[in-house]
Amino acid sequence: MAAALAMAAVLATGGLWLYTLLRANLLDNTTGRTELAARKVAAQVDSRTLPRGGRLPAPERGVDLVLVRDAQGRTVATSGDPADTPDLGELRPGPDGGSRAGAGDGSGDDSRSAVLAPERPGAERRVAVAVETAGPPGAHAPHTVYAMTVLGDVDDATGAVAAGLLAGAPPLIGFAAALAWWVTGHALRPVTAIRSELSAVTASELDRRVPDPGGADEIAQLARTVNDTLDRLERADARQRQFTADASHELRNPLAAVRSRLEVALAMDRPDRESVAAALADTERLQRIAADLLLLARLDGGPGPRSEPVDLALLAAEDVARRGGPRVALRLDARAPVPAAGDPARLERALANLVDNALRYARAEVVVRAAADTAAGRGWAVLEVADDGPGIPEADRDRVFERFVRLDADRGRASGGTGLGLAIAREIARAHGGDVRALPAPGGGARLVLRIPRR
Repeated sequence: MAAALAMAAVLATGGLWLYTLLRANLLDNTTGRTELAARKVAAQVDSRTLPRGGRLPAPERGVDLVLVRDAQGRTVATSGDPADTPDLGELRPGPDGGSRAGAGDGSGDDSRSAVLAPERPGAERRVAVAVETAGPPGAHAPHTVYAMTVLGDVDDATGAVAAGLLAGAPPLIGFAAALAWWVTGHALRPVTAIRSELSAVTASELDRRVPDPGGADEIAQLARTVNDTLDRLERADARQRQFTADASHELRNPLAAVRSRLEVALAMDRPDRESVAAALADTERLQRIAADLLLLARLDGGPGPRSEPVDLALLAAEDVARRGGPRVALRLDARAPVPAAGDPARLERALANLVDNALRYARAEVVVRAAADTAAGRGWAVLEVADDGPGIPEADRDRVFERFVRLDADRGRASGGTGLGLAIAREIARAHGGDVRALPAPGGGARLVLRIPRR
């Protein structure tokens, strides 16, 4: 509809302009030829070379009639039948002349042209030009030469153009509408395919992808963006399913152990203190898993961390001081304050998780360092925890930060780990605009490096 209306407006404007321009040009040409014929006869009047008997020869170049009248309006000479002289109305030469049909100025002040309306129904319109001349020598009053041309050719030409425009407009409008419909449908066909395929994507069929039409236009970019979004959605769904499965597995084992120990204790005449203590330990483990899951849920979908001044060296010193007497030596290396901006409570939790992990695997010593790093051109505040344990294989240095991942599952459960500590530390660091990486220690072991922007 828009294309049809636009084409109709263009054709109407262009057709009207063409019709007006063509008609004005043809009328000007006809008026010029008519005036030229009148001036030729006026020159003959001035030079007294008019034919005898008042009979003028037929004018040239399609002019139909030339006649000469004196000041009293009597016809002195004519190229047509004197009895069939048309009514010239009020057409007069000079600036005061006029016409019933809308006079227009000629090429000079001594002439006047006008388009004369038909004298009777069915008659043709004519253009008439009046030229004033002084008359033959000895004349006491000026004479007027009139020339007239029938506008049949002009009307026929303009009528043919108008008919052609009117006849050609509907097919052109229809063609424009059909072309716009086809082009729009062809351009939007990939969008329809994208919509159809996207509507078929369900929770159980997240592996489906919309068709990529190729190219670099907006529709192809839309298809690739939708596919990228579906990729992220599928990965997120896979992580969620894996997380749910891991959480269920981690919770099921302590619950089974608590139930069995309580059943044994109830089956005895006197409750077994050892069984009740073991059940209490499993219950505490369940509480730690539940607390870690709750914290991860808050980190995933909750608000961002607070931003306030914090000294990472002071955090490290406080964490080392709270540890008391661990089974291995715990040493602090913080030579100067390390200012940063972040949430002290969450950063303290991330550091505690890194230290807990290092103490679990260290053989003799764990070193906690706090320092500022400006080597990369950007100010970073760094917390580093290094141990002298077995280290982390290079292939597992990214995997250890996934949830419920243990490189030594039996050892992790025996020591009370939940498999969520490093994942929590990484999420806290990323929420602050930083990250956590696992690197090899210079003397063997593992080195976990947490860094966040200083501002």
